[in-house]
Amino acid sequence: MKIKNTLKLRHALAAVAVGVSVLAISACTTTVPRESQTGVEKRDSINERADAALKRLYDVAPNSRELVSQAKGVLIFPRVIGGGLVVGVEHGDGVLRVNGQNKGYYSTSSGSIGLQAGAQSKAIVMVFRTQEALDKFLASSGWTAGVDATVAVANIGANGALDLNTIREPIVGFVMTNVGLMAGVSLEGTKINRIDDRGAAAAKAAQ
Repeated sequence: MKIKNTLKLRHALAAVAVGVSVLAISACTTTVPRESQTGVEKRDSINERADAALKRLYDVAPNSRELVSQAKGVLIFPRVIGGGLVVGVEHGDGVLRVNGQNKGYYSTSSGSIGLQAGAQSKAIVMVFRTQEALDKFLASSGWTAGVDATVAVANIGANGALDLNTIREPIVGFVMTNVGLMAGVSLEGTKINRIDDRGAAAAKAAQ
């Protein structure tokens, strides 16, 4: 009898865990009502958030401004939201800028396994320092960090400056929360795909 009760308790706890995980992921996907936005509105929102993310990056890592200004391209995901209890799922939309101009819009997704609580938000900025690295990214139909190219995540040294060993790599990544730059993180396994621009083109043609 005790064994049966224990098994029932374990099943109940498992069901609760799955339910909480689903609710967390649902909360992440409904934070921004993408379905209620037109293509143009969605891109305007991404651009505004991207500007704010770059400003925050320059505040927490002043040396990054020069790095970005000299880059061949900069991919900005201003808000990547993740949630889950056991299996974490992260998703966000961003913009690629080349010479200060918007080149295209992209989505990013990644997953992780481990105990997580609630929804978490962060910003990811990838700086393409070489034309070769940017060209390979643009030519890909689906790009994964750590598979198609290595992304060196920048860290701030004890003197407050960026670690030179990382910012000399072809692709440099920055990961930020509201607190500042995240240290000791990896972007390996992060998948990036281009968002279909046909919706934006149709919206502009209708105006």
